[in-house]
Amino acid sequence: MTTKHRLITDSFKMVKKVRRGGKRVKRSPPPSPPPQEEAETKSVREEELQQLKQFDLDWRFGPCTGISRLQRWERAKLHGTNPPVEIRDLLLQTQNDLEYNQSLWSDYPL
Repeated sequence: MTTKHRLITDSFKMVKKVRRGGKRVKRSPPPSPPPQEEAETKSVREEELQQLKQFDLDWRFGPCTGISRLQRWERAKLHGTNPPVEIRDLLLQTQNDLEYNQSLWSDYPL
């Protein structure tokens, strides 16, 4: 005698669930804003502070705790590590603004 391979649906009755509310209509997502608008929303100040933050995080120019960004830039230049000239120009233009002059870690005690 050969046994017939049976399916699980032979033993258990299939029950289909009834959907409530009928068919749903797929909605398209709202259109995303063009990439140009995102670039414009970031202000010039935020971009400049981001550049300075990257300068603070780059250890090629030495430690940044306890000194201003301009002092760190000058020390890096003295040691021949070639810091970005744009950073120096930005620091000289904004000498009176503490957010520009103090390093990322200036709020933390030594």
